[in-house]
Amino acid sequence: MNPLAKAIFGVLFGTLLLAGCGKKDKEFAEAGSQPALWEIRDGSGNVEGWLFGTIHALPEGTRWRTARLQSAIDEADLLVVEVGNLADGAAMAAQFRRLAFDGPQGKIRSRVTPAYREKLDAALEKASIAESDLDTMETWAAALALAQAAQDGDGGNGADLALLADFRGRSVEELEGAQRQLSIFDTLPETDQRDLLQAVIDEITDGTSEDDRLARDWLRGDVDALSRTADGGMLADPELREALLVRRNREWSAKLATILARPEKPLVAVGAGHMGGPDGLAAMLEARGYSVARTQ
Repeated sequence: MNPLAKAIFGVLFGTLLLAGCGKKDKEFAEAGSQPALWEIRDGSGNVEGWLFGTIHALPEGTRWRTARLQSAIDEADLLVVEVGNLADGAAMAAQFRRLAFDGPQGKIRSRVTPAYREKLDAALEKASIAESDLDTMETWAAALALAQAAQDGDGGNGADLALLADFRGRSVEELEGAQRQLSIFDTLPETDQRDLLQAVIDEITDGTSEDDRLARDWLRGDVDALSRTADGGMLADPELREALLVRRNREWSAKLATILARPEKPLVAVGAGHMGGPDGLAAMLEARGYSVARTQ
């Protein structure tokens, strides 16, 4: 597939949500895994649902399912995810096209500071994207395209897609959907979009085996390490952090409170980077009166 075609999917579902590498890796295939899982209880101690932090892509053959996780999958009445149609690449591509080309464009080189132009060249080379391809996109879209094309990940091995397959025939509800997720980027002020682009360039040119480390942290259930990663890179910028993480977690926790008040018990499966820390989804649900306890 052309790198630019791959680039239009999976960035918010990958980079921000913690993508992993897609290559075959015996170490990953044989590793015992304990990805983080939480149980949600109400004020009376009744189990109301579960939280599970997902990862967008993993090496082929990775074993990440555990008996405790499988029990939650079996007991849940519905799956709650960020985007329900992850497998429909054509639909997500159409969403991207509708938003990516209808705003201010111009030479991508003019949208980074002079100090970043040499790094931009290096990032374009790594991603195998022509500079002219990004010239036609809005800045946020160019940033996402560049980030995704530079990854080695294969979203076909992701935990999110696997869980959607598990719940085929059961209810699946979206917290946002692809249109809403892309609109978050599309409505960023241009200055923030340019900060995003430069942060992506930094991650591409400065990163070393980052995908492997993220996948290992996720498999170990190391929420602190995942939170530190989420706090860095593009989310080190306060405006981007508020728009891409904190505000979304706040909105999700409000929607989840409504879902948790219903009789059905949900398995809430969203990107692992959204879970930990004081701005994480677990903490926000606790602030709403739920008990959220790590069970794995």
